[in-house]
Amino acid sequence: MAVEFQDTGSTLSEALSRTASSIQGDAITLRQLMELIGEQGLLLFCMFLTVPFLLPVSIPGVSTVFGLVIILIGIGVTVNRLPWLPARLMNRMLATDSLIQAMEKGATMFARLDRLIRPRLLVLTDGAVINRINGLALVLGGILLLFPFGLVPFSNTLPAFAILFLAVGILQRDGLFIIAGHLMNVATIIYFGALFIGALLAGQGIMALIGG
Repeated sequence: MAVEFQDTGSTLSEALSRTASSIQGDAITLRQLMELIGEQGLLLFCMFLTVPFLLPVSIPGVSTVFGLVIILIGIGVTVNRLPWLPARLMNRMLATDSLIQAMEKGATMFARLDRLIRPRLLVLTDGAVINRINGLALVLGGILLLFPFGLVPFSNTLPAFAILFLAVGILQRDGLFIIAGHLMNVATIIYFGALFIGALLAGQGIMALIGG
């Protein structure tokens, strides 16, 4: 079915704080987390999934799982359909202590972000073609989040910011954040390219030393 992404009824920081205070028990599934987020929907859920990568809070093993869910949500935005979210991903258990810590810190960060968000540059947020472009950019951000550079500084942070900015821009009709999201995707690709070239040159140097 077609899906419309409505503007949020509360600020991002309020929604994050409310969700963090609603979490109970030692573990929670992605499905339960999504249900706690409630009517604000998939794009807000997408923003929540970026929080662990924006803050110095470690939640082991989430890059692949969260990246895949973000890709599926991006596909849903692209084709204007509710995305298929596989049960294996949605039933993945997460430790609540680290998650609550990340959400509480994220609420503080989002409180600053809330003051900057408003509808503007609507030409970048309205229309089927623009929605497809922005959806594909969201998919690209999710793919970049999957890259196995987790121990390299900023390798998860850059695509997480791209995803966050794009989701905020789409949901709040803020074209400035859409631009920021696209630019962060480009910055991530450049950064990964530099890492790849650096690793290649280092490998060639090592081989030269061995061969010499």
